[in-house]
Amino acid sequence: MIDRLSWIPGWFLRHSPAHGPGHLRLTRLTRPALAAAALLLSLSLAACDTFQLKPGAKGIFDGVAGPGPAEAAEWSIDKFDPDKRYRGTLLIANAPWANEPVYIKLFTDNSNDVDPGVRAAAIRGLANHGSPEHVDIIAPRLADEDPGVREMAARALQRLHSPSAVEPLLIRLDPAKEPEFAVRVQAARALGQYRETRVVELLIQTLDDDNLAVTDACRSSLRTLTGQDLGLSRAAWATWYKAQETSEQVFAAGGTYMYPIYSRDRDWWEYFPFVPPPPNEQASTPAGLIPGE
Repeated sequence: MIDRLSWIPGWFLRHSPAHGPGHLRLTRLTRPALAAAALLLSLSLAACDTFQLKPGAKGIFDGVAGPGPAEAAEWSIDKFDPDKRYRGTLLIANAPWANEPVYIKLFTDNSNDVDPGVRAAAIRGLANHGSPEHVDIIAPRLADEDPGVREMAARALQRLHSPSAVEPLLIRLDPAKEPEFAVRVQAARALGQYRETRVVELLIQTLDDDNLAVTDACRSSLRTLTGQDLGLSRAAWATWYKAQETSEQVFAAGGTYMYPIYSRDRDWWEYFPFVPPPPNEQASTPAGLIPGE
């Protein structure tokens, strides 16, 4: 089985044979390899007298016409080719116009696909274009058999707010129930939007996690919820929490939750002609979250 790669801002969705058939992984962008490829392509195009960008293109990666909305839609419902369903669904999920009911229905249907890549792409579509009512579709995927789908579900729940997401997210903090630390990290980050004492209590408890990325995510969410920064010491946080007489005091100094985004400065190779800037996102609050509540 050939590895399947598709771009997401800052991430690749990867199907890796090394982890078994259909196993989905989220893999970080490899900048040196991408930089070398972009540089070679840019130099090659600069030396080519016949090359012309298509009208409206903003970079070399727009220069070759890809599938349009109609073709992507056809791919996304191909009954016989999961790779096409995956690529079509992801193309639509990343499109700015995919908030129409017909596409939301597509994401909802494909979130139950037999292929983990299709499920993950559909969940991303709901995260980008859905509303709080779709939390009840995403949350069950936190228990998906594929860890990549679980991670994508946790990331999606950072962008949609609903009290029904709290319990499933809390469960994902338990290493006995969630062995993948990356899922625990994203679940801890998503919980930073919920001003509930049970959330604070379990985030404090999870500061004992063996993985530093998980504990740092817990600290970040605790800082947002309470306005305090007591480091990674579970004892210090527990002492402070016990000293608060009411739940109102716990959250009195809390800040506004902003979901994590992909953002970085330009790399040197992105200053070359025709090379597009980084696909940075704009920070925002989750859909359905009323700041201060």
